[in-house]
This record gives sequence, structure tokens and C-alpha cells, in this order.
Amino acid sequence: MTTLDTRTGREQRRVAAATIVGTTVEWYDFFIYANAAALVFAPLFFEPLGAQAGIIVSFATVGVSFLFRPIGAIVAGHLGDRLGRRAMLVMTLLLMGLATVLIGVLPTYAQIGLAAPILLVLLRVIQGFSAGGEWGGAALMAVEHAPDGARGRYGAYPQLGVPLGMLLATAVLAVMTGTLTEEQFLGWGWRVPFLLSIVMIAVGFLVRYRVSESPVFQELTESKAQSRMPLVELLQKHWKVVLLAALTFAANSAVGYMVTGGYVLSYTTAELGMDRTTILLCVSASSVVWLLSTLYAGHLSDRIRSRTRVYLIGFVLTLIWVFPMFWLINTQSVLMILVALLVLSVGLGFTYGPIAAFFCETFPARVRYSGSSLAYALGAILGGAFAPMISTALVQRTGTTLSVSAYLAGVTAVGIVAILLMRDRFGSSLRQDGQDDRDREFRETGAIKTAAAEARRAARAVRS
Repeated sequence: MTTLDTRTGREQRRVAAATIVGTTVEWYDFFIYANAAALVFAPLFFEPLGAQAGIIVSFATVGVSFLFRPIGAIVAGHLGDRLGRRAMLVMTLLLMGLATVLIGVLPTYAQIGLAAPILLVLLRVIQGFSAGGEWGGAALMAVEHAPDGARGRYGAYPQLGVPLGMLLATAVLAVMTGTLTEEQFLGWGWRVPFLLSIVMIAVGFLVRYRVSESPVFQELTESKAQSRMPLVELLQKHWKVVLLAALTFAANSAVGYMVTGGYVLSYTTAELGMDRTTILLCVSASSVVWLLSTLYAGHLSDRIRSRTRVYLIGFVLTLIWVFPMFWLINTQSVLMILVALLVLSVGLGFTYGPIAAFFCETFPARVRYSGSSLAYALGAILGGAFAPMISTALVQRTGTTLSVSAYLAGVTAVGIVAILLMRDRFGSSLRQDGQDDRDREFRETGAIKTAAAEARRAARAVRS
């Protein structure tokens, strides 16, 4: 039988490379769209709505894709729990790449009328479907291949794809906006970053195709222990854990999409009148800090033997910073904006680095792909999906970014409560034999609640 102890260092490095490269490509595609929504989609695809309404609807298309993430999570989760993690990594990568390239050749509203925004939204939906299924597979491959005591570090590798993807997306856009005139950029320059995805998809496919299947899934296959209906089993036994896990990611996602979703870029350029190339460079710099803090947070969660404590460090830092951040941004000083984004990125990294290991240790092997993917997708909807749109609408209604800071503080507070209600399973078995512990806890929790309910009924009877 294949066991976790048969993995080689070479294969572990190959899996780490595959998860980093693949998720970087996926999120490059995702962030190119978000930044383009902040810069060009309003005049090119939603021109009849006017400038203000156009930017809100443009950001809404960013959020619409999140509504389809759970569908992608359910489909990929079912197939990943039934057929394997590796195949889903390749499928989601190709699907995301196809949608991105097609956006790059899509005619504008001036060329084909109403069909343009409809096709744009359709392709964004495909991106959302793909993103919903991709993360779970990458996270599971990294953590289930990880050596003992290094799950946090290996789980941080697929997380690096987000800041790396954002770094590449903003850097490419900065080059285009810095070297082209306004007319050239709106005419054809914005398409180049989308079309460049072809090269990165090819590289990502070659790297992911070479990795071996997760050893945990191989054990499930050999013992014929896969769940026949992973989603049904997940919702019957672990729905509360799915909800709490989703809320922890929602807090990270809402704050993160201030940067990754293009809101800061839109606010500083459209409302404050600042140069977009300069802001793109600030966002790129914050991506580097986010990457480093994410990697360190994963490593730290191994060293202190706790995912929850690392989460709390990040959440508290974020909660403290969401008000000063916008005070600095509103100074219109490039240095102050850079400081605002860099400090925010540290908090984001600490709430992002431990996620893969934490989610994988939380859900049993039979439903791990479904549970991790669905919690991540739901968290994205509850948090980041419409955060840029909500923030834009709040500022237009209230006239102040204090409303945005209060909104982000509230979401972060919910994340703190959710993580405190979850159990930190550091070091628990990832194999099928870990299922028994989780099922036993589920039954014991149900028994305790039943006993408590009976005690309350007895007390009421005595008082009456």
C-alpha cells in the first residue's frame, strides 16, 4: 500500500512548484480582470451607463463571478474526492486560461453593442467557476504531500500564487499604462495582458501535468473508501464547520479585495486624480510584502504549532489598520499610500498563509476537497465578491472612506469570532483513519446538545 512515508524530497519539490506556478497563472488571469474593471471596462463595455454607474457595474461583474465559485467548488470537489486531485488541477487551469484569452479578443460595446457586456459577464462567470474548483485541489496536493511538521509551510505555497499573480498582473498593466498613450491603452493596450495568458497557461500545464496524485487520495482509492456522495456527506456531518471556515476566509477576502479587487486603484485614480501607473507600482510593491508575509505565516504556524494563533495575529493587525490605512491614502502622498498598502499586506499574509493547512486538517479525507473548496468559495462570496462595489457605493453615499473602514472592521470582527469557535487540529491525521476522530466529535457534540436540551426541558418542568 502507498503510504505517506514513501514520498521523496524530489516529488515534494515538484508538487510545491506545480502549486505555486499553477495558482500564479490562475490568479494572474483573475487579477488582470479586476484591474481592467477598475481602469477600462466602464468606458469600453458599460459606456451608456455613465462614468459613476459604469464603474459600479464594472465592479459588480468582478463580484458576479464569485457567485459561481460554489458551483465550481461543488463540481471540482465531487470529482476531486471521487476521481483525484491531480486531474482537477489541470482542468481548472485550462478553463481559466481559455476564458482570459477570449476576453482579450472580445469586441467592445461600440463595436457590437449589448452583446459585448453580456459576453464579458459570461466569460467572467467561467473564470469564477474555474477559481472555485482550483484552490481546493492546489491546497490539498500541497498539504497532503507535505512532510510531517511542515504542512503550514507547504500549504503556504499555493497561497503564494495570489500575491504572485497580482504582482504579475499589476506589473504588466503598469508597463502598458506607462509606455502607451491613453488612446493606445484604451484602443488595444489593455488586451495585451489578457493575451499573454497563453504563454503562462502553457507553462502551468506542463508543470502540473507532471506531478503525481496525492498519496492520501491513493490510499482512499486502494481501500475503496471514497465517499459516493461527498457533498451530501459533507453537509450532513460538517455543515457548521463549512460555515465557520467560510466566515474566517470572508474576513480575509473582504479586506484583501480592497487591493486585489481594484478598489484602491479605482479610488485613487478616479476620485483622487492620481497617476494610475504610480498606484499600480504601489500595489505591486504591496504584493511582494503580501507574498513574504504569507510564506512566513505558514512557516510560523508550524513552528508555534497553532494555525489559530497566526490567524488572530493577522486579524488583529487588520482590525487596527483599516482606519489609518484610508487616512494615509487620502493624503494623496505616494509614500503614505505605499505605507498604507504595505502594512495591510502583512495582516493579509498572516490570515492567508495558514488557510490551506488549517482547512485540510479540519475536513476528513473522504470529503476534504469538497469541504475546503466550498468553504473557500462561500467565504469569497461573503467577503471579497462585492467588497469593491460596496465600498464604491458607500463612498458615493456617505462622501467619506470612514464608512469603508467601518465596513471592513465589521467583517474582520466576524472573522475573529469564527476562528475562535473553530478547533485547531494542528498535527491531526490527514489519512482516512482521521475520519473516525472527526465523526466521533460530531456524534459527541450532538449528544451533548441533546443532553443539554433535555436538561433545560427538565428544569422548566420543575419550575412549573
